[in-house]
Amino acid sequence: MTEQEVLNIFKKTNALLNGHFKLSSGLHSEGYLQCALVLQYPEYAEKICGELAGRFREKKPTVVIGPALGGVIVSYEVARAVKCRSLFAERENDKMTLRRGFEITSSDRVLVVEDVITTGGSTREVIDAVKSAGASIIGVGSIIDRSCGAVNFEVEFKSLVKISVSTFELDKCPLCEKGIPLTKPGSRKA
Repeated sequence: MTEQEVLNIFKKTNALLNGHFKLSSGLHSEGYLQCALVLQYPEYAEKICGELAGRFREKKPTVVIGPALGGVIVSYEVARAVKCRSLFAERENDKMTLRRGFEITSSDRVLVVEDVITTGGSTREVIDAVKSAGASIIGVGSIIDRSCGAVNFEVEFKSLVKISVSTFELDKCPLCEKGIPLTKPGSRKA
C-alpha cells in the first residue's frame, strides 16, 4: 500500500480530524488521526496491519506488543499476519507494564507496534518493559508517524504514513489563544 492509499482509508472513515486537540504527549494540535475509526472495520484493520506486518516479516518476530489502548488492535492484527503471539502493555502507576499474566522471555524476538507515533513516549515505555524482561527488540512499527522520522528508537522504525501536523506546547498554542475549544480524543485522561 502507498501512503496515499492508507490516507484514503482514513478519509473514507472520517478518521482525519481538524480542530484543537490535546495529544497523549500533552502537546496541542490542529489535526488528529483517530485510528480507532479506521480499525473498527475488520477489513481495513486486516489490510493496513497486514501491510505493516509485511515490513517486518523477514525479522521473524515471536511476539508483537503495543501500548494499550491504541496499539491493542494493531498488535493483534500484525501478530495474526506474521503468525505469532500478540500482547499489549498497560499503564500501572503511570508506567507501561505487562499485566494479565502476559510474559516475555529472553528468547523472544519482539516487534513493538503502535497506531500513531508523535513523540514516541508510550512506545519507549513499552520498549523499556520488553527490555526489562530480557527480550530483544527487532523493530518498531506504526501505521502513522507524526514525527516524520524524527523519533529515534535505536532500532529499525517503519511506518505506513509519515505525516506532519503542527503541534504546540500548551503555553505557545495559537489555538488556545484564539479560544478554540480543546478536545481530548485519545485514550489517556485529559
